[in-house]
Amino acid sequence: MHDGAARSEAVTRVEIDGDIATVIFDRPEKRNAMNDALVDELDQFFSRPPEGVNAVILRGEGGHFCSGLDLAEHEQRPPIDGVYHSRNWHRVSELIEFGGLPVISVLTGAVIGGGLEIAASTHVRIAEPTARFQLPEGRRGIFVGGGATVRVGRIIGADRMREMMLTGRNYGAEDALSLGLAHYAVGDGEGLALAHKLARKIADNAPFSNYLMINAISRINDMSRSDGLFTESLAAAMCQTSDGAKEGLRAFLEKREPNFRK
Repeated sequence: MHDGAARSEAVTRVEIDGDIATVIFDRPEKRNAMNDALVDELDQFFSRPPEGVNAVILRGEGGHFCSGLDLAEHEQRPPIDGVYHSRNWHRVSELIEFGGLPVISVLTGAVIGGGLEIAASTHVRIAEPTARFQLPEGRRGIFVGGGATVRVGRIIGADRMREMMLTGRNYGAEDALSLGLAHYAVGDGEGLALAHKLARKIADNAPFSNYLMINAISRINDMSRSDGLFTESLAAAMCQTSDGAKEGLRAFLEKREPNFRK
């Protein structure tokens, strides 16, 4: 829920520590399987983040990040309804990736199907040894619909993703690190501490610089070489005239750490 208020049907909860919010998938009895309520609550949070939050940690309760689509609640939809349902997942994933808040995911246990699709929309991914990354949809007679072909496919490559789906192959934390599905691999129980450390570091960056890193880099990667270089120049010029750049330069000249959020 947006404010962490207790509500029997809530499938997420939010904890706020200063300017860092932790969004917790809270369906441990279902290994935090994705359903429409969970997508809706992610939508609520990322559409209207709490005032003053500068970084977000995403994790799952009960040892699992998210085990993918809740097949017990899966509905057979006519094709048009299925397109709308998938596109809504895409919209919410775009809010996570491009909403402007840095998002760090702590990946434990099942990071499967829709869970991997959500993880792939976060900006920093930390995997504990229990994490298992899988796209089993092809082995269940269905196809990914939450953005995997774009996000996961671009992380590990279309060829490797195709093999992953055809065979139902799953990867552990170390393999995920080498493939880029995770940025960090840590020991048991160490993910959340590292997430808080990194969230603090990232939240202390200049806000507009963070915004550009989140919104410009992947878009530039989609562009042609010449378009990307031109867009980089525009982003750099805008950033260099921001208050954050001025504070960063003053701090360098005064031999101190910058304070971007005075």
